[in-house]
Formats: sequence, C-alpha cells, structure tokens
Amino acid sequence: CFNRMKHFRRFATRYDRRTIHFEGFICLAAAMIWLR
Repeated sequence: CFNRMKHFRRFATRYDRRTIHFEGFICLAAAMIWLR
C-alpha cells in the first residue's frame, strides 16, 4: 500500500504543513487506490 501511495507526489514530499491535512490526503489516496 505504501509503495502505491509513494506515486502520489504530494504524499512523498509532504507538502501539507498541518497534520490534519496530511492525514486527510492519506485517506483520500487510500480510497483512490482501493477503488481501482
């Protein structure tokens, strides 16, 4: 799962400064991977 999430550039470089925004993007990326 983490290898697939690393393809999202935003996740790999952690653009978000706030933890809540970063966690929200993790949930969004996981949902996108799951729906494939």
